Amino acid sequence: MSMNRNCNRMRHSLINIWLLGLVMLTLVASCKGQDDIKVNRPELMNKEMTAKDILGNPKFQAIAYGGYREMTREKQPTIEDLKEDLKILHAMNIKVLKTFNVELAETSNLLKAIKSLMSEDKTFEMYVMLGAWISCENAWIPGVAPNHDKEDIKANTLEIERAIELANQYPSIVKVISVGNEAMVHWAERYYVQPDVVLSWVNHLQALKKMDKLPRDIWITCSDNFDAWGGGDSIYHVPALVDLIRAVDFVSMHTYPYHNTYYQPDFWGIQESEVALSDIQKIELAMRRAVEFAQVQYQAVATYIEKLGIEKPIHIGETGWATMSNGNYGSNGSKATDEFKQALYYKWVRDWTNDTGITCFYFEAFNERWKDAGNQGGSENHFGLFTVDGSAKYVLWDLVDQGVFDGLTRNGNPISKTYEGDIDALLRDVEMPAVKNIIAADL
Repeated sequence: MSMNRNCNRMRHSLINIWLLGLVMLTLVASCKGQDDIKVNRPELMNKEMTAKDILGNPKFQAIAYGGYREMTREKQPTIEDLKEDLKILHAMNIKVLKTFNVELAETSNLLKAIKSLMSEDKTFEMYVMLGAWISCENAWIPGVAPNHDKEDIKANTLEIERAIELANQYPSIVKVISVGNEAMVHWAERYYVQPDVVLSWVNHLQALKKMDKLPRDIWITCSDNFDAWGGGDSIYHVPALVDLIRAVDFVSMHTYPYHNTYYQPDFWGIQESEVALSDIQKIELAMRRAVEFAQVQYQAVATYIEKLGIEKPIHIGETGWATMSNGNYGSNGSKATDEFKQALYYKWVRDWTNDTGITCFYFEAFNERWKDAGNQGGSENHFGLFTVDGSAKYVLWDLVDQGVFDGLTRNGNPISKTYEGDIDALLRDVEMPAVKNIIAADL
């Protein structure tokens, strides 16, 4: 598509009034109960940080992290690999990482790498929300139907026990344990469990805190889709979920407007009233609506919890935007996918969450090609802000120009820009979403 780089960037005037109202509700709700947020307060500088100090504080930017560089997880990243990544992330002011499981060596090596960097450089600061993977009975067994009413008790016990061990071994680094990742949402059809399974493990960890078998200031949560936290389909509104919301220290919810561009596309695309605008203006307005869609999902969870009479902090455990898709979100689907759109989404999500005291574990730091090893053009491999080889995507080009990554490498490669910094080449890959209610529109 031809993009006009010199256009006037009209960002606000054409957004629907009802969406603006929803945004205002979101901002009010997300600010509620944030009086104890501590932002750059002097008394925090010489004390050990806790989850309560970190979450909701924009000084502590967060991101989802996986250090895998190959097409299989059988090859674990080395401690030196992980230290490379940590230096890159710290340079861009990331100070909190989300991990997903403790089964393999990657997570324990990551904690070793963080501890090593902290000992080498007293200014280095990094904390972890440690994920323990939870799955149902018969999950991932070829030819066997998963049993969603029972858990894989052996695997889950090993995950929780290992998470406890690591949290006790690295109390200055591990500040949160997350029981499961998208473990309750029903579209995780190969492994999801019922809320009572997650609840039992959360209660177990909370009991260990009271017995001083875990640090008392560590926070316990689970990280799941907004639907699974009660913000959507009423099928999830079960007593065990209510008890779980009461049991966790905060709610970690996921929102992915990117996926909804295909599965729930009413908000997506170019409106008829926008046809005369420049291409950049059309894209910007579409991406504004995507961020507002995430805000609506956040508000839906907040509203559900408020109706239960429960006060609980809500943070974003995942949200992100892929930069390549040969499937539902690319040229033959919603046309949502490219580096330009990712950059807009990242910036505006960060603006929203920083301004309102919400921690956002943006998904994710680096591309990981093992996630869809059989289809390297699949979107799951391309959510990173960096490529596997360490090229900074468009969202980070300004940081490259500022010299933030000078002297840093990944896989031995200095941090450079994708597209060799050619904005025109990048914009040629930006596709225009469909115009609503216009047949066979060709933009």
